Amino acid sequence: MANVSTAAASARTAPHVTVSRPNPVSVGTIVWLASELMFFAGLFAMYFSTRAAVPNVWARDTVHLNVVYGSINTTVLVLSSVTCQMGVWAAERFQPARTGALWQVSRWGLHEWITLTYLMGAFFVAGQIFEYAGLVRDGITISSTPFGSVFYLATGFHGLHVIGGLIAFLFLLGRSFAAKRFGPHEATTAIVTSYYWHFVDVVWVALFSIIYLVQ
Repeated sequence: MANVSTAAASARTAPHVTVSRPNPVSVGTIVWLASELMFFAGLFAMYFSTRAAVPNVWARDTVHLNVVYGSINTTVLVLSSVTCQMGVWAAERFQPARTGALWQVSRWGLHEWITLTYLMGAFFVAGQIFEYAGLVRDGITISSTPFGSVFYLATGFHGLHVIGGLIAFLFLLGRSFAAKRFGPHEATTAIVTSYYWHFVDVVWVALFSIIYLVQ
C-alpha cells in the first residue's frame, strides 16, 4: 500500500511532458518553397547551358548591363529582407502597430515594418522595369538573341515572384488591420510570408551574381 501511495505521489510531482508539433502552415510553406527552388534550378540550368553554347553572344550583350544600377536595386531588395524580419519579430511580440512616434524606429510594429518592406519591394520592381526599357532601347529583347531570351525569362519570372510577395504583404496587412485582436494566427501569417520573401531575395542574389557579375 505504501508503494502505491509513493507511486501516486511521484506521478503528481513529475513534470508534465508535451509533444511539440511543427506548425503545419510553416511546414507546408517550406515544402512549397522547395518546389519553387526546383523551378529556379531549371532556369539556372537553362542559363548556363545556353551561355556555354554561344559564349560570343554573352561577350557582346552583357556589356549593356548596368552593374552599378543593378547593385543598387539588389541592395534595396536585400535590405527589405531585414525590414521584413523586423516586422516578424514585432508580430512575435504581438505588436501590430508602433507604440511611439513615427520617427522612433525602435518602437515600430508589424504595420510599419511591412509597409516599408512593401515600398522597397515595389522600388525593386520599378527599377527592373526601368532597366528592361533601357535594354530594349539598346536592341536587347526577349527574341533578339539567346542572351535576351534567357535574361528576360530568368529575371522576369523572379519579378513575378516579387510581385506575388507584394500581394502577400497586402494580405498580411489587411488581415492584421481586420483582426479584432492580434494573435498567433496573424503572427503565423507574418512568419510564413517572411519565408517566401527571404527565399525570393536569396534567389535574386544568385541571379544577380551569375548574370551581372560573371559576365
